[in-house]
Amino acid sequence: MPELPAHPSSARGSNLAQYKKQAKELLRAVEARNVDALDRVRRWHPRFRNAPDDGIAALTLAGFTLSDAQLVIARAHGFPSWPKFGAHLETLNTLRALEDPSTLADLRDPVSLFLEFASVERHGWHGSGSLHQAELIRSRYPHVANANIYTAAALADESFVRTFLAHDPALATAPGGPHQWDPLTYLCFSRYLRLDKSRPHSENDAFVATARVLLDAGASANTGWMETTDDDPPRPFLESVLYAAAGLARHPGLTQLLLECGADPNDEETCYHAPETYDNTVVKILIGSGRCNERSLAWLAARKADWHDEKGLLLALNGGANPNYMTQWKHTPFQHSIRRDNGLVLIEMFLDHGADPYLRNADGRNAFQMAAHHGRGDILRNLEGRGFAPNYDGPRPDLDALVAACALADLPGARTLIAAAPDLQPQLLQIGGALLAHFAGAANLEGVRTLLDLGIPVDALWPEGDPYFDLTRNSTALLVAAWRANHEIVRELIARGANVNATDARNRTPLQLAVKACVDSYWMRRRQPDSVAALLAAGATKQDIKLPTGYDVIDALLMK
Repeated sequence: MPELPAHPSSARGSNLAQYKKQAKELLRAVEARNVDALDRVRRWHPRFRNAPDDGIAALTLAGFTLSDAQLVIARAHGFPSWPKFGAHLETLNTLRALEDPSTLADLRDPVSLFLEFASVERHGWHGSGSLHQAELIRSRYPHVANANIYTAAALADESFVRTFLAHDPALATAPGGPHQWDPLTYLCFSRYLRLDKSRPHSENDAFVATARVLLDAGASANTGWMETTDDDPPRPFLESVLYAAAGLARHPGLTQLLLECGADPNDEETCYHAPETYDNTVVKILIGSGRCNERSLAWLAARKADWHDEKGLLLALNGGANPNYMTQWKHTPFQHSIRRDNGLVLIEMFLDHGADPYLRNADGRNAFQMAAHHGRGDILRNLEGRGFAPNYDGPRPDLDALVAACALADLPGARTLIAAAPDLQPQLLQIGGALLAHFAGAANLEGVRTLLDLGIPVDALWPEGDPYFDLTRNSTALLVAAWRANHEIVRELIARGANVNATDARNRTPLQLAVKACVDSYWMRRRQPDSVAALLAAGATKQDIKLPTGYDVIDALLMK
């Protein structure tokens, strides 16, 4: 099953017919139980979101139709329905015609279309898109720039906003335009705010000045627009202007102004998305406002764990983030740090700020158990060095203790536990694929050797995978090690007989992932040709690897 094309706003010549064909292909793939197709349905179809394997397997029995496949295609491109996706494609085709001055193409309502393209994608990723379509409309229809207060706000034209307000002060809070937003919402959710690099982000820039005019005229700093979740049943929530300023544009001046005017940062978006960068200016402003509640501060810390951001995490913890706050995801920020394989420096930051390793997450595991199953012998040693006595109480304490021995590379201790309780051996084998993958990802070489010495098959599959690390279900440890650039473990697994041409659910091989790790990954900072060289020496296929890769050293190896 081929990958879906890029978002249609960036694809030339997109038409509804080609996406109808895509939907038919998806339907056939689902009927054939194609793993990739089933994963897409699980991701994008609200009826099957996060469904277990047996629920997905019953798709055809549940009447998965062409309309369902079309909905998956539409939602994967950021639209809530197939009709709205089709209408968007029609608009794009008209805009493309406008690019050719010789055509007679015209827009029925250029003002509304300008506002649509000047604003963020409402039903998709809010950070997507460009200014291309909006600028195209503005170049062919110059009057749209000052057609009304909403276009003036989107362009941060302070002078025209003042003019409109002078004629009708009520416009400061009046909904209008294609989205029925007020002017401040159009300003904050304007793509120009985020993408127009000709305007520097400063306290006194045009967007701050224009926003101040609107706020002084009565606009609310807590305005925005209502969205609905994908929950069943759907739940409404506010997409606030502060989220747009702090979490999308990450605009310091506008963030500061909105907070000073009473904006509440404790919505469901602001403190979740603001940390998605290594520039912590806006995070510092949010914390410094003193308006973030315990949940929001915990989110800042957890999201900085997502980004493996030492400076950002320290900022959140020093700002009052509670490492033991139980988030809605049923784990604390400290536990989340373990889930994300944060380096020991970040783990120690949490512990230095009072993280409790005995608290349990939604799975009933404490930090000792989580660290053990993630192959983090370094965390276990650190906890014991701080005086925390190991605790593996729970449904399977003996198995957890055995896994901990493996994480600590204590092969004699592991064998002693198995000898005392022989039923531990099959229990270990049952979860061996997940353990071997986690240990490989954590770069625990000695732990990997311990698992293999205890009989875990070197090509054991990891049933769950991990979307955070872009690792699909049924990945092998070699796929994990190759992707995460853990070169010593790649060599060890090959020496132990790992299949160098194993594929994941997307048909990616270890060599493909090793190449991608070198040129397009978070792990580029530790790139070396070692994994690529080892895989090639072991007979890895070069199929589907395009040259040049962008890394001359491995290009030389691949061309031999």
